[in-house]
Amino acid sequence: MKDNFNREIRYIRISLTELCNFRCRYCMPEEGICKKRHEDMMTEEEMLSAVKVATRLGINKIRLTGGEPLVKKNIVDIVSKIREIDGVDEICLTTNGSYLSKYAKDLKVAGLDRINISLDTLDKDKFRYITRIGNLDDTLEGIDAALKENFKKVKINTVLIGGFNDDEIVDIASLTFKQNTDVRFIELMPMYDGGDFGKEAFVPYSKVIDKIKEAYKGKYDDDKIIEKVSGDNSSVAKLYKISGAKACIGLISPVSNHFCAECNRIRLTADGKLKPCLHSSCEISIKGLSEAEMIEKFREAILSKPEKHDVLSYKSRSKARRNMNEIGG
Repeated sequence: MKDNFNREIRYIRISLTELCNFRCRYCMPEEGICKKRHEDMMTEEEMLSAVKVATRLGINKIRLTGGEPLVKKNIVDIVSKIREIDGVDEICLTTNGSYLSKYAKDLKVAGLDRINISLDTLDKDKFRYITRIGNLDDTLEGIDAALKENFKKVKINTVLIGGFNDDEIVDIASLTFKQNTDVRFIELMPMYDGGDFGKEAFVPYSKVIDKIKEAYKGKYDDDKIIEKVSGDNSSVAKLYKISGAKACIGLISPVSNHFCAECNRIRLTADGKLKPCLHSSCEISIKGLSEAEMIEKFREAILSKPEKHDVLSYKSRSKARRNMNEIGG
């Protein structure tokens, strides 16, 4: 189904839970979240019904997010049941990776196609700082476990934060030399008022290019150090490749250079709200509805998708009215 701006909506991101075993500083408050009543959250049956409705409208890519989707004890069963739904071409999952050593093999058998793993630093102390309670070794073991299972694609997501990890850009990018794993740098988004980051934390994606060119200057011709490559047309990332690397660098710029014209997705929160745009306050509830009623709400959500989100900056915060863990990463 197309929205009012002729964008074909083929992708839905579904948050399975607002809960997480980390407390990342750009995602959720230190004390975690106020747990909602069980009856206020989507049931598994409602979520599966939503996937069926989505496929009837032409959506064929499903991404499971959280919070942390792997804290769901029935996550493997959920993936298996989605795999059985006609019209689902691709199932993806975004995770912090800390439980992947336990679940990677079963997820592959259940039918998961792709995994994105969050990794904001290669320094153990900084990892503990940014996640508040996470252990870097757990995530690194999870990445290894995912790679061993030979998923269609394993990607690493790094939130670019000035003054925190911009000094690690080259080190993180160098992972593309070691394994066939794309590394995607994502600009920090101002998702809620306050937070732990000042104006200097919001740096543009172009800093990645500058740092890489500086690091490899003299090793290659300047115009050969890092080159733009063509890639998946459904991706919002600008793809580049460092000379000699096995995989690509992806640059995602929701703040400095938004990609709204190419956005082909809607979102479903763990409490059953369709969000036409990540940065909009518009939410359409589908909880408690039949599939026939849901399909009308899905149509409403797609047709409510704005042409673009408002300008984002340190001073101009997202209008989402939720923290990232409450929406789905």
